[in-house]
Amino acid sequence: MHGLGNDFVVIDNQALEFKLSEPSIKKIADRRRGIGFDQLLTIEPARCNGDLFLDIKNPDGSSAEACGNGTRCIASLIMSKRQTNTIRVETVGGLLICERTKTGDITVDMGEPSTEWHKIPLAREANTRDLVLGNMPYEIFTCVNIGNPHAVLFSENCELFELEKIGPEIECHEMFPNKTNVEIATVENKNKVRVRVWERGAGQTAACGSGACAVLVAAASRGLTNRKADIVLDGGTLLIEWKANNRISMTGPTEISFNGHFSL
Repeated sequence: MHGLGNDFVVIDNQALEFKLSEPSIKKIADRRRGIGFDQLLTIEPARCNGDLFLDIKNPDGSSAEACGNGTRCIASLIMSKRQTNTIRVETVGGLLICERTKTGDITVDMGEPSTEWHKIPLAREANTRDLVLGNMPYEIFTCVNIGNPHAVLFSENCELFELEKIGPEIECHEMFPNKTNVEIATVENKNKVRVRVWERGAGQTAACGSGACAVLVAAASRGLTNRKADIVLDGGTLLIEWKANNRISMTGPTEISFNGHFSL
């Protein structure tokens, strides 16, 4: 499946019939010898008060706490199977409530953002709204946690950045003990932001749901945008709203690319 080109291999393991090893995950992630994905999404039985649990893995085999576009894809799939318009998805990053809109898009309540330095987390106490990274010739970063860490850099023209070069430098900077996702953003107006994404453990991707949420929070908190705006990613546009109750909603389309079987 994919959400705006942010693509996923989705595995139904609700019967808990298997557990994938890290080498197996890396083999599936190989776009030439396997299938290829930005994240591997495994549907498992609910562990608490949700309808299911979503396990998220990056192409390098590492775990991800949250994945907004992936959650939307899973929600669309399971809502269709269960013939319902709402579903509660458990993740390591928290419980995500999902709804299908009248137009068929999927909205996810991504919860409340965190901006405290120890919740990003950062290696030491610092101003997360105006973070200057050592040994980096770039401007000020704004850090937000949306179930996973994000570092947002605002630029007059995000297209000029060599994301494949600076992305891994920022992702693995010593200030981020758990590494970080990276977003380069250009504010076009109060209701529209252009964004390019470097995802932790995955590299440059066409879209990132939690990243879009982080950009909106960072932009609105700096007075650059309204609290509801279109976030335009390489793969398409997500509508993000940071509501008065401090919760963030993300709305966008999903699509099934193909179904099949794969032998390890």
